[in-house]
Amino acid sequence: MNTLVLLTVSFVIAVMLTGLLRTAALQIGFLDKPVARSLHSTPTPLGGGFAVVFLVFIASAYAFYAGQLEKGFFLSLFGAYAVAAVGLIDDLKNVHAVWRIPLHFGAALWSLFWLGEIPELDFGLFTIFDQSVLIPLALLALVWLTNLFNFMDGIDGLAGAELFFVTGFSLAAGISGMDSGRSELLTVACASAAGFLVWNWHPARIFMGDVGSGFAGFFIGLMALFTVQAGVMTYWTWLILLAIFAVDATLTLACRFLRGEHWFEGHNTHAYQHAARKFQSHSKVTIATILINVCWLTPLALASVLYPSLGGLFSLIAVAPLAMLALGLGAGRPSRVRR
Repeated sequence: MNTLVLLTVSFVIAVMLTGLLRTAALQIGFLDKPVARSLHSTPTPLGGGFAVVFLVFIASAYAFYAGQLEKGFFLSLFGAYAVAAVGLIDDLKNVHAVWRIPLHFGAALWSLFWLGEIPELDFGLFTIFDQSVLIPLALLALVWLTNLFNFMDGIDGLAGAELFFVTGFSLAAGISGMDSGRSELLTVACASAAGFLVWNWHPARIFMGDVGSGFAGFFIGLMALFTVQAGVMTYWTWLILLAIFAVDATLTLACRFLRGEHWFEGHNTHAYQHAARKFQSHSKVTIATILINVCWLTPLALASVLYPSLGGLFSLIAVAPLAMLALGLGAGRPSRVRR
């Protein structure tokens, strides 16, 4: 199918499906009710991210049936669908991290088993080829990305905009080097994120929920491994693309851990949360994130594709100012004012 047609059709279906999910959530009382750490003040429907999960699943099933997606990669995607299922249960019943994280690791192990060999990790001065090192690193990366998106899905539009940006860039950068099946998956994911954003932009009429945020992070991790395998992108490119989320979530977690806090519990101390309170706006923070992605990270990500041997340097250039910004905004420090 023509990429533009697929984008349009997927976007329209995502808008309609998200609207239906919102109506259903309101009818059954599936709502995210504000608590002390929340940055919203009214109960809001949950589960909008299921639209993205559903459309990617349909696209993957069709691509596999049409012979555009091999069995290994198709089955690896079921790790992402399992994460989405865990997220849905968490949205409904609040699954404790003691159970949730092992389930994420199990899903990651399943996906890595079907993906096969993990691509080497090139640091410039040396390269890691040993699968006994690469597999645990890939396992940790998948679980971290899963939870990273969950952590960063705390204000209107942020996680959806990030999913749209990352899948859009990877589609544009890798379309000539990817098979049609994976290109279609990225196309559907990108368009679905845009369709979801129609409902999730501030003031959000529905939230993504753990069903969508966990899936988004895991799916991006799988696509990252494939594009590196295919030689169309590098690990450094993905680090640059995800720099805002990776820096904020990692620094916040590290600061909370060093402070002796229960880092696995819910909180509102991410840099983006401090920024939303400081500027009293979800939209300003989300728009600022989009501008940083487009104006700062996109050129560096492109440079890392064109000059892969300098990927580490471009990553450092991308990450360093974002780390200073996150620390300056108070990443990991308790908030003093609640909106």
